[in-house]
Formats: sequence, structure tokens, C-alpha cells
Amino acid sequence: MNPLAPLGLAVPVIQAPMAGVSSPEMAAAVSNAGALGSIAVGAVDADQARAMIAAVAARTDRPFNVNLFVHQPAKPRPDVEAQWIAAMAPLFARFDARPPSHLREIYHSFAEDDAMLAMLVEARPAVVSFHFGLPDNRRIARLKSAGCLLAASVTNVAEAEAARRAGIDLLVAQGYEAGGHRGMFDPTLPDGRLGTLALTRLLVARSGLPVIAAGGIMDGRGVLAALDLGAVAAQMGTAFIACPESQADAAYRAALFSDAAYNTVMTRALSGRPARCLRNAFVDWGEGVANAPPDYPIAYDAGKALHQAAKAHGETGFGAQWAGQGAPLARSMPVAELIATIAAEMGAA
Repeated sequence: MNPLAPLGLAVPVIQAPMAGVSSPEMAAAVSNAGALGSIAVGAVDADQARAMIAAVAARTDRPFNVNLFVHQPAKPRPDVEAQWIAAMAPLFARFDARPPSHLREIYHSFAEDDAMLAMLVEARPAVVSFHFGLPDNRRIARLKSAGCLLAASVTNVAEAEAARRAGIDLLVAQGYEAGGHRGMFDPTLPDGRLGTLALTRLLVARSGLPVIAAGGIMDGRGVLAALDLGAVAAQMGTAFIACPESQADAAYRAALFSDAAYNTVMTRALSGRPARCLRNAFVDWGEGVANAPPDYPIAYDAGKALHQAAKAHGETGFGAQWAGQGAPLARSMPVAELIATIAAEMGAA
């Protein structure tokens, strides 16, 4: 049985949550167009998340997805953090700025956020999804008792099996092509780098759960390919970055339509975890630095500070310009038009 069926989606597309890019306006527009909109609340607190959920609900009466980060809580390592700050100091100096004197954990994992749990149980969003790992049994049980459909990003069969045992309803098969952060439960382990095609087929055949394919899917033919692999839907992120409802700034949009789109790379430099990004100045620096970054999201504190310092001097190549390998196929059009175009492409194929 497809657990998405009760949601009444006219188009089997989930808009990826994309913290910092997606917006309540985007999520509502996607849902109103017949797909499933998403908002990312992993980088905000419970009060901010409540306001975001309310903002979506004010714009649509359709179901939508609320996404959470469930990473292992960061471990402060003062020596590693001091070395990282020192390595980045010359970059800050280029923009007449000083690096932070110390780095902090800029947001917390849902694994330890009881206020977020209580808010979600009260808000009862139709779908709740997890990235970077799984919450404990108590959190899963409370969300399921509130009537939430639960999805989790996985990058291999072992993670899928853990999700099945935990009571997750849907798997998001995140291929190596996907933009943004890898959803690996443990980033210290070797990454098999399974692509979307292979991972989706493996999980359809072996996991015992419905699968949503994610990574490199940009148009109707891509969605049909995912369905042909046995997926119940496709999750698309990079495809929505250029929509006017996106929070991506002008520099990010310009980079998406530049030659950088043909050369996305995986980097840890920005946040401390592997993430696929358009090649830019920060990515280039990260490939040459010998130091290991601090834990996620502690490293992100330095990355965000550098981006702000550079941006103040007109340099936009130090931001988190996440994008997947399908980036050259990006289109700039309103969300409703993009969903309609995808549906038409599926019908014409």
C-alpha cells in the first residue's frame, strides 16, 4: 500500500525541504498545485517552527511535510575548533573581518529537542520527515499517535533496515547525485556513494517499505523513471531553487545558471558534514585545507560568519550554494507552473 495515497497528491512529487531555501510560500504553493510541499525546521527552535507551520497552513488546506535534523549532537573539540578558526583567519582578513573567537553549536538535533516534539504533536502536520538519522522510539511513537506519516532519508540498505525497525512509514532514497547534505546516519563511516537508480531499486526490492526517489530528478521524465524503478514518488530540490517562491538570493540563482552547475562537488568545509554544492571559492578553499572541520553544525558557525563578511564586501562565493548533479536542467518559473510543466512532461512521455 502506498501511504501517500490518503494525501490525495495529483502529482507524485515531494518538494525537498531545503533549509534556507524553501519557504512557507513555496511549500504552500507546491501543495496547492497538487504535489507535497515541505518546510525545513531543523535549523530553528520550536517557536520559529510553529510560526512557519502556521504560515504554510494559512496559505493552503492541503497536506505538507515538516522536516527535522536528527544528527548526533555535536561534541565540542576546542583544539579542533581553534585550528579551524586559525585556518580560516586569512579568509576573514581578505574582507577586513575577524573570525569568531570561538564556535558554537548553532542549532540542536531533534534527538534532544523536547520542545520541538511537543509542538509537532500539537500541530499534527500530515507528514514529518527526518534527515541525518532517526529519533528514539518515544519520539516516533508520539508523532505516530498524533497521526503524522513518518519518512526518513537513507543512503544505504542498512539505514533503511534501521528505519523499518523503528516504525518509519516511508524511505527517501537519497542518491549521491542529490544536492545539499548527505543524509548518512554516521558520517564517520565509509560512504558507498550509491546513485539514485541503484539505491531506489535496492530499497524497493529489499526494504519492505515504500520508497521516494531523490537525487538528480529535475523534470517529468525523471519522475517517470523513478516510478518505473518502483518508487511511489520523486523528491525534487534543486528543481525548485530558481522559483520566485524560493529564498535563494540573486547570487545563488546566478550561480545555478552558470557553468558552476556542471561541476557540483561534495564538501565538508561549509558545515562539517558532506554536502553537494556548486563549486565556489569556499569549496575551492576547503579542498586545499589540511585541517579536519569541527563537528556539524559547529563548523557551520564559522562558515556562516565568513559568508556574511564576504557578502558585505560584494563577494558571493562563500555561501552554501547547495545543488544536485541535475543542476544544469534547472528552470526559473513559479512553483505552480513548474508542477504543471512536470505533470505535462509525464503525460507526454
